[in-house]
Amino acid sequence: MHRSDEQTYYAIDKCCADIHMPLIKEEDKQFLQSEFKKYMRDDVDLVVFTSENGDCRYCKEVVQICEELSETSDKINVKKFTFEKEPDETKKYGVTKYPAVVVTKQGETNGRIKYYGIPSGYEFGSVIEDIKMVSTNEAKISAKAMDIISKIDKPVSIKVFVTTSCPYCPRAVGTAHKFALANSNISGEMIEAGEFSGDASEFGVSSVPHIVINGDVQFVGARSDEEFAQFVLEAYNHSGEA
Repeated sequence: MHRSDEQTYYAIDKCCADIHMPLIKEEDKQFLQSEFKKYMRDDVDLVVFTSENGDCRYCKEVVQICEELSETSDKINVKKFTFEKEPDETKKYGVTKYPAVVVTKQGETNGRIKYYGIPSGYEFGSVIEDIKMVSTNEAKISAKAMDIISKIDKPVSIKVFVTTSCPYCPRAVGTAHKFALANSNISGEMIEAGEFSGDASEFGVSSVPHIVINGDVQFVGARSDEEFAQFVLEAYNHSGEA
């Protein structure tokens, strides 16, 4: 975990040689305990979908990350489901693949803030920020961007393709997720491009962050709130023309 005066960066290794070893260092757990105590208000659910199929490379690590996070605050709860055995839950949360993590207010099932793939590396920081954001129900969005996304009155899906070693990707993921919190018609998904190479190939992902909105409008790079919101509005307008 890396910290600077200007910004806090959270990062953990993508995999661990021994799954029984902690993925979050003790000193970092102590820091997170302090952060969550300071910023969290309402309880948050980390809803984890894994599979018993052998093709789920990081399912155990995803569960472990969420469980270790829950140890840092009594306001973080972990709910676990098996993708192929609990279709009602996958439908309820709108989960289409695994491993997946949904960050939501405790007891809610909107599933608008999702992670597909292991949220490690720089994306571990995205989860931390989402936990605090969902807990307070406060998304820090510029006034101009908020005015734009407030016009969205039908479903818009934002997919953000990332790699966990990309230092610019969390900004794009964070923007998609805060838009999703601010407007219930918007959903934001982080998709780890390496784990879901088929999805990445479908949309021609060659560099990250690569953003796809409604499967139609695409752009690459971390943009300002206003620029990102304009792309969302463009996709929304396209859907109205269909």
